[in-house]
Amino acid sequence: MRIIGGSHKGRRFSFPASLPVRPTTDFAKESLFNILNNTIDFDGIHVLDLFSGSGNLSYELSSRNAHSILSIEQNPKCCAFIRKTTKEYEFPISVRQIDAFRFLNQKAMKSFDLILADPPYALKEIERLPQLILENGWLKPDGIFVLEHGSEHTFKSHPNMHDERIYGHVHFSFFGNESK
Repeated sequence: MRIIGGSHKGRRFSFPASLPVRPTTDFAKESLFNILNNTIDFDGIHVLDLFSGSGNLSYELSSRNAHSILSIEQNPKCCAFIRKTTKEYEFPISVRQIDAFRFLNQKAMKSFDLILADPPYALKEIERLPQLILENGWLKPDGIFVLEHGSEHTFKSHPNMHDERIYGHVHFSFFGNESK
């Protein structure tokens, strides 16, 4: 796993084989960030990274000067790895060990400019994510929510989905507060 842009571009991270993660591939991540680069200014944004796993996307956002990143991850070993890496590289990442659905079921205490979610592709509740985020106020009015998922799910009929990009087996669905 490597950081593909920003102040830490080229930095490589190895995560323990014992972590139960499937990090976004460098190819898919580079494609995603090429799209986001043309859509938002990362400098100073507030980000929510759901199902953070190894922290791969959070590190990329830190390297691109996001002001704050809240990483939500349920697995204690993953949280420990993100905390260790965050401290080592002085990234502006806060880690919260909690189930993402439990977290999202609350009314938002803070809204975010960008929300990324990379849940397990086989997760049955994946289709609930857009509504939980939008209805509970987690996304700022002009914010972007990006959901990574496999081909077994489609969000094309969701009124707030604006775009979908496919890179091999990786699908990114983009949502906003405004309907299509």
